[in-house]
Amino acid sequence: MSKMHSSSLVFLFLCLSCISLIEALGFGVELIHRDSPKSPFYLSTETHFQRLSNAFRRSINRVNHFKQRSSSTKNVESDVISDLGEYLMSYSIGTPPFKVLGIVDTGSDIVWLQCKPCNPCYEQTTPIFDPSKSTTYTTIPCTSIACQLVRDSFCSSNGDDRQGSSCQYLIQYGDSSKSEGDVSVDTLTLGSTKGSPVTFPDTMIGCGHSNTGTFRGEGSGIVGLANGPLSLISQLNSSIQGKFSYCLVPALSSGNFSSKLNFGDDAVVSGEGTVSTPMILDEIFYYLTLKGFSVGSKRIEFGSSSSSSEGNIIIDSGTTLTLLPDDVYSELESAVAAEIKSKRVDSPNQFLNLCYKSTEREKLVVPLITAHFSGADVGLNDLNTFVQVSEDVACFAFRPDSRLSIFGNLAQQNLLVGYDLQNKAILFKPTDCTKQ
Repeated sequence: MSKMHSSSLVFLFLCLSCISLIEALGFGVELIHRDSPKSPFYLSTETHFQRLSNAFRRSINRVNHFKQRSSSTKNVESDVISDLGEYLMSYSIGTPPFKVLGIVDTGSDIVWLQCKPCNPCYEQTTPIFDPSKSTTYTTIPCTSIACQLVRDSFCSSNGDDRQGSSCQYLIQYGDSSKSEGDVSVDTLTLGSTKGSPVTFPDTMIGCGHSNTGTFRGEGSGIVGLANGPLSLISQLNSSIQGKFSYCLVPALSSGNFSSKLNFGDDAVVSGEGTVSTPMILDEIFYYLTLKGFSVGSKRIEFGSSSSSSEGNIIIDSGTTLTLLPDDVYSELESAVAAEIKSKRVDSPNQFLNLCYKSTEREKLVVPLITAHFSGADVGLNDLNTFVQVSEDVACFAFRPDSRLSIFGNLAQQNLLVGYDLQNKAILFKPTDCTKQ
């Protein structure tokens, strides 16, 4: 513990992070979709439509583990491994800064990365962080208040007593992947789209020394943006005034465009067209209250569903499709189908139900769908509601699911989505995200 002054430790334990001493600021970082040419997971041999099918499969797998996480199942996180995460973010850890590429996830509440020594390690194609090379790295004692904030933490076997033991974490994912290691603090640096990097000293991280499962490639661990006390957002909370936002460019769009994740002053969503809805928080997820949908003159209510209460849908950037209760989906699909004059065709895959013939020369004309959140009506156009799944077929990008409801990232495209944790609100503003 000699690397950290005792006064810093006291402050860390009392209020989680020393970064609250930094003045409020605003900055943005690049979000890289895992299927874009900028991503290390990009496979040039895959077609556009194969990538979409893989994203649909990840959506369905993801909700399986969201459901597990929302129950009392111990030690299970949402499944945000590299095969399932949709967006990546570059950051640096340590002094001198060591660059890492992590999977961004609004359904995970910790920042962890693979660290040396590592046994066993998953195959990471980029260099692995060596904490012994960082002059600002230190572990957390097992008896500390900070350790108690970590879900399912435990004491290492090192030392003669608990006072001499370090705090350990263990995360087990739904597919039996896991990460185990030291709960630590180090300097975290985020690159900024404004040019100058932004540094946050004494950020709590998980330094994974035993990592197994289906992790692979250049990515190293998770950057959790959920509501838990050790997520990146919670740790930066004072400095960024509890605000972050993102603007998701159309998925797999042509052109060299990237989505953007904004913090603090740069994350304020305001101006013409902005609407706001209350955010309901639990230990991890961000929930909204969806009252229903409108399609033309037809209104579909959530009232007939068992999920009609407050906080009935998760907003999630890591799930591609929008998932709804069976009865709500059925009514919505019927209302959409009644408005479309084109010929309905069979789905070319098993993921989506409502499909039509649609080509580059003869585009499908679809109705505007309005999502009625509590206090906020959000218009969803064809970009948000239909997806081209083959050269001549487009399908409705919503799916029935009896387990959880999720407002997915296709529905959020070209919307500036702001999270205001201080006021417990989520804001939406129609935006051309390619110009952000």
